[in-house]
Amino acid sequence: MVTQLLEHERLCTTLPKAQALQRYADRVITLGKRGTPQAYNQAHGIVRTDRELHKLFATMALRYKDREGGYTRVIKAGFRQPDAVPIAYIEFVDRVGEFRPASPPKNASPLLPWTVQAYLQQQQKEQQLQ
Repeated sequence: MVTQLLEHERLCTTLPKAQALQRYADRVITLGKRGTPQAYNQAHGIVRTDRELHKLFATMALRYKDREGGYTRVIKAGFRQPDAVPIAYIEFVDRVGEFRPASPPKNASPLLPWTVQAYLQQQQKEQQLQ
């Protein structure tokens, strides 16, 4: 489910699944922020597709570089009709179209992981060529 959450950035599921998924998603974002080869291998064991793995280390690591934790939020959404199971949305904070705005990050991180630095340098080179 972590791969699906990285792909869609918001999921609707049962409350116990959302709470369990929140722990894994926060851990994977922390691995993406580290950006080391060891963190890449650990994240590859959890995230199933290469597209979402690249998104984790490029886009998500940049988005949450200043945030110390709390990358996801669980919002209760009522009960499912047939069996009365509690339903909840789990979503990433600081994204376009979120249910409510997130509080600002507390501390700024001065250093970026080497994978993010390489990605930014590549983007700058491509912009210079255009």
